[in-house]
Amino acid sequence: METYLELNPNLPAEYQELRDSVHRFARDVMRPAAIALDRIADPQEVIAPNSPLWDFFRRAYSLGYHAAGIPIEYGGLGLTGLGAQVFFEEMGWGAADLALSLGVASFPFAALAMTGNRDLIDRFVRPFVEDREARLVGCWPVTEPAHGSDWALGLAGEHDLEKTGWASLGREGDSYVINGQKAAWVSNGTIATHGITYLASAAGNGGSLGGAVAFVPFDLPGVSKGKPLDKLGQRALNQGPIFFDNVKIPSEYMLVGPDIFEPVAVATLTRANGLMAATFTGVARSAFEAALAYSKERVQGGKPICEHQLVQKHLFDMFTRVEACRALSRAVVDYNDRTLAPALEHAIAAKIFCTQASFDVASEALQLFGGNGLSKEYPIEKIFRDARASLIEDGTNDVLSLAGARRILGLP
Repeated sequence: METYLELNPNLPAEYQELRDSVHRFARDVMRPAAIALDRIADPQEVIAPNSPLWDFFRRAYSLGYHAAGIPIEYGGLGLTGLGAQVFFEEMGWGAADLALSLGVASFPFAALAMTGNRDLIDRFVRPFVEDREARLVGCWPVTEPAHGSDWALGLAGEHDLEKTGWASLGREGDSYVINGQKAAWVSNGTIATHGITYLASAAGNGGSLGGAVAFVPFDLPGVSKGKPLDKLGQRALNQGPIFFDNVKIPSEYMLVGPDIFEPVAVATLTRANGLMAATFTGVARSAFEAALAYSKERVQGGKPICEHQLVQKHLFDMFTRVEACRALSRAVVDYNDRTLAPALEHAIAAKIFCTQASFDVASEALQLFGGNGLSKEYPIEKIFRDARASLIEDGTNDVLSLAGARRILGLP
């Protein structure tokens, strides 16, 4: 980490040790696995039992990294705020796709941990934390084929099921029944065993339609999955559709009803956007460091290209963006994990700024590589494709900008 100067003189020693250990894991395990998975043409082979993906998962689970955000009292690492930013920056530096896959794997179980329901925690959270073989993998099914980023603009008020195509949650005696389809962009969608699933519900809201969140084990009758998506970038991140056909869940799996959906959705999007910012700070850093190292080796005009002024100017612009990403993502993640009133607009700003910066830095880095930047022999080609996907995932940056603007204007 020769280019990484820690500007916080008060960074706790345990976070420095965490950063160093995760960095070694990212360098020695994540990067080789992600490169190997990126070169597999068939996305079905990426998730096959003998795939390097599962070796990565098992090694990450063995270190407890899958439970990074699970509270210590339940056996997790309990990383929040600054610790979480440090963790996800290093994971993003290793490989964006695997970092996101591992992060999403804990979503349903972290949600259950927040409920304080001891029975659900003992049944699902503790086994997940104790898992060392990656037998339990979570996902976060939000969007449907008929709607995507627009859910960020509809956190308040009613949801028109006919217009938005939300998967629905209906009441049947003491149980709930789920019907509908989640889009092909569900991260870990075709490998997940459980999901924290966003739905439309008429329950508990006078018959009008509102949002709901349910914990769904995917071994229940009526759950099925489609084919894994074949994508331009982040190819090690499994994504695919999930189908619900009269899936019956007990009432205790209904975690959030329409009456409290908005604040929960705001808090979830706030954390997700903040951690995206941290992850893609690491991606931007990886692109910059690759370009810096290459510029010292590549000779043009009789000298290393780093001695040409225009190259120096580009390198310093990239360096500045990386440092700005770290400062913003740290401030946002740390603040929002310390307050009971999360600042969604700041999390959105961090997500947009850091993902755009990661793409810009990767693009400039690829340009400095010249023709070699287009070759799969060099890491920047994959970093560039992975960074491009970040402008779309977890809400497209344009739509998130509108959601952020409405927040700062005080509009519903």
